[in-house]
Amino acid sequence: MAFEGLSEKLGRVFKTLRGKGKLSEKDVREAMREVKTALLEADVNFKITKDFVAAVTERSVGARVMESLTPGQQVVDIVHEELIKLLGETDSRINFPSNPPCVIMMCGLQGAGKTTHCAKLAKHLKAMNRRPLLAACDVYRPAAIEQLKIVGEKAGAKVFSLPAENNSPVKIAAESVRFAKDNGYDVVIIDTAGRLHIDDDLMAQLEDIKKAVSPNEILLVVDSMTGQDAVNAAKAFNERIELSGVILTKLDGDTRGGAALSVLGVTGKRIKFAGVGEKIDDLEPFHPDRMASRILGMGDMLGLIEKAKRNFDEKEQEKLVRKMQTNKFDFNDLYSQYKQIEKMGSISSIIGMLPGMGGKIKEEDIDERVITRARAIIESMTKEERARPSLIDGKRKRRIASGSGTRVEDVNTLMKQMEQMQKMMKRFKSGKMRLPRSLSGMGDGFGNF
Repeated sequence: MAFEGLSEKLGRVFKTLRGKGKLSEKDVREAMREVKTALLEADVNFKITKDFVAAVTERSVGARVMESLTPGQQVVDIVHEELIKLLGETDSRINFPSNPPCVIMMCGLQGAGKTTHCAKLAKHLKAMNRRPLLAACDVYRPAAIEQLKIVGEKAGAKVFSLPAENNSPVKIAAESVRFAKDNGYDVVIIDTAGRLHIDDDLMAQLEDIKKAVSPNEILLVVDSMTGQDAVNAAKAFNERIELSGVILTKLDGDTRGGAALSVLGVTGKRIKFAGVGEKIDDLEPFHPDRMASRILGMGDMLGLIEKAKRNFDEKEQEKLVRKMQTNKFDFNDLYSQYKQIEKMGSISSIIGMLPGMGGKIKEEDIDERVITRARAIIESMTKEERARPSLIDGKRKRRIASGSGTRVEDVNTLMKQMEQMQKMMKRFKSGKMRLPRSLSGMGDGFGNF
């Protein structure tokens, strides 16, 4: 879960501050020392940390805060505002020209996920009714072109390539733009070559491609797990080819958050997108205000709602509403809901978007296999058992557990969840409960399989 450690430490500091009726300047400065330590341990750049703490301290020791009825909360609000500034304040979007195609040049070191994120960006743009073309300009890494074709197919985007023999990356880039103009593609995403380290050959090649196609965007793909190494890479690339933005990958992983909080301050370039999973549609626009809220454990309900809208089938939800209204919810419906929840990403990423959960549930306490196990149990049931859960007795439970590779206790847990769901259905039918506007079918939570 991204920022887990930082969120937990900041949460402890702010709990102490909120618990004080009045705050002295000494209280604030002691709290800010702890905030500084937490940021440095999260691998945030030292100068960025120093400036951030100084700004928060200066605002927090003012009369307006110190004389407030809720001084602790006032300090938290100031930290939130300063975090948003640190992350970029406003969303940074793709610069689409008035005359297409929009040329996006993707660059980065090997291993950062550049080729995969070319396809993810294409998928994202297709959802915006754009028509992207992927250009295979990495002619050096073995199977790079083939990899782009594979991920491009998953994204539903065409890949432009030329035979590697006697074709330079510059020529392929230029030809791809010409092809896009002739065939109605309004975006060209250029997958450039990477290196294991930054060198003159790599930079010279990127400079040549830049001159040839005059890209509207130059996006650097960096791995957030590498912390300050990612920031240093961004600084080096920016100095040579002037980036327009950054795509930060693996932001759903056990990252300390230093890269996300340091990129803008060190390079002056904003994070435009965040990679939040391994699936082809696990790419999200980067929202500074939402990320600041998640770091402080305030959640990101807007992000969660948007994620649900992208992944949940509207017809399936309408069907579920009808089922709930007639009290006919069964294991077939629960199975359908689990499939849709899985599309939203890891359980930890979902929990991290819930208000008040930041830092409260540790990564190691979350069993990511819970839905997989539940689905396996339902798949081991007969059609009659799925439709009529009341048929499942002790003998059937043992058979289902054996067939799904789980324990009878796991089957009992799922059965209990189904019973609770059906009780809730009766309350909806009787009018004692009102149907929510959006449904997830998650029962009483993610369970303890």
